[in-house]
Amino acid sequence: MSRHVSETPATAALRRAGVAFDEFTYEYVEHGGTEVAARALGVEEHVVVKTLVMQDERARPLLVLMHGDRRVSTKNLARGIGCKSVEACEPAVASRHTGYQVGGTSPFGCRKALPVYVEGSVLDLDRIYINGGRRGYLLGMSPAALTGLLAPRPVSCALEQ
Repeated sequence: MSRHVSETPATAALRRAGVAFDEFTYEYVEHGGTEVAARALGVEEHVVVKTLVMQDERARPLLVLMHGDRRVSTKNLARGIGCKSVEACEPAVASRHTGYQVGGTSPFGCRKALPVYVEGSVLDLDRIYINGGRRGYLLGMSPAALTGLLAPRPVSCALEQ
């Protein structure tokens, strides 16, 4: 399950920044989400962090990092970041903004610099598993890597699945 795979923009950005991470591969399942990834890695879904590409009412893109076992309250997110509304981007639009295929989106090494928001409790975890830039590929690291490299703004917008 764990093996080195070819470099992605995400891993290149992390290596340039000197961030320590472990690589994990698993059999990607279409629409399987973080549940499949967590089961394959033998970790709780709560520590698998999904990267969601969203946009505000003016179609300005942003990234939201959320626990795998939670979903985003777009109403609470919009309120928390001072927007009227927030919605998920269409897959093709998300790919244009990030350079990644949906299901393989990493917050690291995106094509464009995007504002990043993180569910605050993600930063309290000891270790997280986050997409490494392709489907079926996660990186294990300290949440401090998020703050050090992405400077995400903490928000409170998690809902139970």
